[in-house]
Amino acid sequence: MQIWVDADACPRAIKEILFRAADRARVRVTLVANRLLPVPRSPFLRSIRVPSGFDKADHRIAELMEPGDLVVTADIPLAAVVVRQGGQALDPRGKEYTEDNVAQALATRNLLDQLRSEGHELGGPAPLGAGECQAFAGRLHQLLERGKTPG
Repeated sequence: MQIWVDADACPRAIKEILFRAADRARVRVTLVANRLLPVPRSPFLRSIRVPSGFDKADHRIAELMEPGDLVVTADIPLAAVVVRQGGQALDPRGKEYTEDNVAQALATRNLLDQLRSEGHELGGPAPLGAGECQAFAGRLHQLLERGKTPG
């Protein structure tokens, strides 16, 4: 298993959790973004720069990930692709997307997107809080432990 991060909008606190997890679990973490992102010196950390443009990082992650890999993203369409390709998708707030919930999440996202395009003011997500960082770290730990177990 390796971890791919949709890093353009990934909060710094989540990246820090991932950096620590990479060394502790000895798992490769790759940040994918439209600008080169610095990563701490570690054999388990790297950064890939993609050209600027709509969903370029998402498409690159979908090309590179393999079944069983974990993708950290707040982008629900990317999460749906990851799950469809046999990967695991984890939101920076700690929500895991699965075959059981990703279709509903995508439908809700599409509905909200349509309402926004019609001029409805819906607001955005609340700022990331300490509780959500803890939820992310806990779920990440569980997924890494599950990834070590055969079958």
